[in-house]
Amino acid sequence: MTPPSCPPPTRWWPLVAICLGTFMLLVDVTIVGVALPSMATDLNASLASLQWVVDAYALSLAALVLVSGSLADRFGRRRLFELGLMLFAGASLACAVAPSAGLLIAARAVQGIGGAAMFATNSALIAASYDGRARGIAFGIWGGVNGAAAAIAPILGGLLIQAFDWRSIFLVNLPIAVVALALTRRALSESHGYSGSIDWLGAASFTTAAAAVTFGLIHGGESGWGSAASIVAFAGAALAVVVFGVVQARRTSPLIDLDLLRRPAFATLMVAAILLSAGAFAVTAYTQLWLQSVLDLSPIDAGLVLAPLAMVAFAVSAGIGRFMHRMPARWPLGGGLVLIGAGALLRTLITGGSGWSVLLAGLVVTGIGVGLASPVLVSAALAAAPGERGGMASGAVNTFRQLGFALGIAVLGTLFTNRLVTGFAHRAGLGDGHRAAALAGGGETRALVSGAPPASRDLVDRLVHVAYAGALDRIYLVSGVAAIVGGLLVLTLVSPASPASPASPAVSDPARAVPDPAPQPAELSTAPR
Repeated sequence: MTPPSCPPPTRWWPLVAICLGTFMLLVDVTIVGVALPSMATDLNASLASLQWVVDAYALSLAALVLVSGSLADRFGRRRLFELGLMLFAGASLACAVAPSAGLLIAARAVQGIGGAAMFATNSALIAASYDGRARGIAFGIWGGVNGAAAAIAPILGGLLIQAFDWRSIFLVNLPIAVVALALTRRALSESHGYSGSIDWLGAASFTTAAAAVTFGLIHGGESGWGSAASIVAFAGAALAVVVFGVVQARRTSPLIDLDLLRRPAFATLMVAAILLSAGAFAVTAYTQLWLQSVLDLSPIDAGLVLAPLAMVAFAVSAGIGRFMHRMPARWPLGGGLVLIGAGALLRTLITGGSGWSVLLAGLVVTGIGVGLASPVLVSAALAAAPGERGGMASGAVNTFRQLGFALGIAVLGTLFTNRLVTGFAHRAGLGDGHRAAALAGGGETRALVSGAPPASRDLVDRLVHVAYAGALDRIYLVSGVAAIVGGLLVLTLVSPASPASPASPAVSDPARAVPDPAPQPAELSTAPR
């Protein structure tokens, strides 16, 4: 017999629907990393195209979360969640059947739009569906599902690719989406929030700025910083940032209140959100290229190598969560970022003769840092913002975390590309004509260079190992230093009085009713989230 204080089992069907959608969108942030080498071979994709396969999704997610929340408040949160599920499922099918890298990138961007619709509404739907003790239980389960998504993604991706192929990582979304949609229509009630005007110009300028700077970084790394396309992209990004600032300053209901960004503590937390995702997760895409293309690990083995980061983060987050409210947020957040950076620096021990085990110590240390920092990031942002801006603060953190992942992929990819090309070409005595080979992966590089005298196969193997190790060393160093700097900024500028866990979670905000009242788990999102 069910105790009177517990909701009946049917009460949890809305949570199941929400968790299924959240699980999908967070898994798809990072599961693609395991598939990149297979995609490169099957689609004949360059490294720049592989960067866009990851970034198209992350950018759509980052750029559209806030405006999706506004749309949900006006037209209904359940309705937008349903539309997000359907769009995500349709785009997943398009990803699975994409015949070229260009179409795959376009489908990933659409997939990100659907993910943003779900991301912006999931916590608000939970808050509207439950109250009292049931709400606390619901958010605890939801947080656990989020953390599990990050831990499972590389292993799930490896299993699917090894059993089928890379297209299966998208096809698996379809049955999950069908079940989630059926439960949503049957169990979830509609809810609305503040229905003010929607800041379309702000959303468009923010999206344009993010996309333009990412394009400039990726294209500049591939074709040179002096190319016309790169210059135009950066100029367009600068103009879009100016337009966004002007629009936000003049609107009564902006996407982001600029006064928040003028607060040193809040601005520092947004920088921390960017550096957390970039420092902890963006490097994994390039590590996967090394593990599979150079060390010849299978997808499942490569996924297992990186799994300790997310698993340790999840364990630390769950283990110390109950103690977080006793300390100022700046200590777990700042200390966590320092540990994320230290873990990245430990991975600079990589050399041309290293195997996968050289990564383990750094991955574990980074995982501890993520487990400390990630759960308190949102609550620290809520504490640094006025109470009536709680929902906006939460949405901003989620936006900047995804933006950090997207920009991290672009910036680190540029460094990785340049170091790999110059190191390999210099050691092999090759010209720019072999640039594509150096970017394609170990197998194709060996095939091309094996016919270029006087290199022997053993020499080519050594050159490939050394070039990739040097490129990874560079991005581990940069991401590590950036994360440590972010941690020191948090320790210096975030108020010691800010609690690590808010006394009572924000449920709604008149200006931005897209709350995120639960502490964030140690994930990626998404996947950096």
